[in-house]
Amino acid sequence: MRRLILMQGMKPALAGIGAGLIGAAFYTKMLSSLLFGIGADDPLTFVSVPLVLLTVAAIACLIPAMRATRIDPTLALRRE
Repeated sequence: MRRLILMQGMKPALAGIGAGLIGAAFYTKMLSSLLFGIGADDPLTFVSVPLVLLTVAAIACLIPAMRATRIDPTLALRRE
């Protein structure tokens, strides 16, 4: 059950990160004039930012998943 909830929450996060990476790679030339002290195609930034975002998304999905698996399904259905 936790895995199902986690995967459902991570799909939009992965899609957003993928779209963001594609957009960032596409606009690196335009952004290079706005950045100071770092290159527009810095590999550390292109790796670390998506990893941080994935970690935050996983934690945000895991907390409700853990709460949902603690509840007995028959009790939850009776209350509805």
